[in-house]
Amino acid sequence: MLLHLVCFKYKADTTESARADHRARLAGLASLEGVEQLQVGADVVRSARSYDTGLAVTFSNRAALDVYQRHPRHVPVAQLGVALCDHIVAVDFER
Repeated sequence: MLLHLVCFKYKADTTESARADHRARLAGLASLEGVEQLQVGADVVRSARSYDTGLAVTFSNRAALDVYQRHPRHVPVAQLGVALCDHIVAVDFER
């Protein structure tokens, strides 16, 4: 199993509705082939080091992640994240 974690730090002028829309679009990726489990949510701690949104996706293997990264439904959601965010970090590790 491979766990794909992504954290999004939105630009200061990103509205709450835009943030909610982004989270909804991320959640919509749960139905893509190869996704074993997908969770997305807003940060509730809001510490100085917190990001605004977290995404956790489980894949059966690296090949499934690679297919997901190129999927035509994933690409525009990823591009939206880039447009809305000042910073995005990711880590992928085997479980």
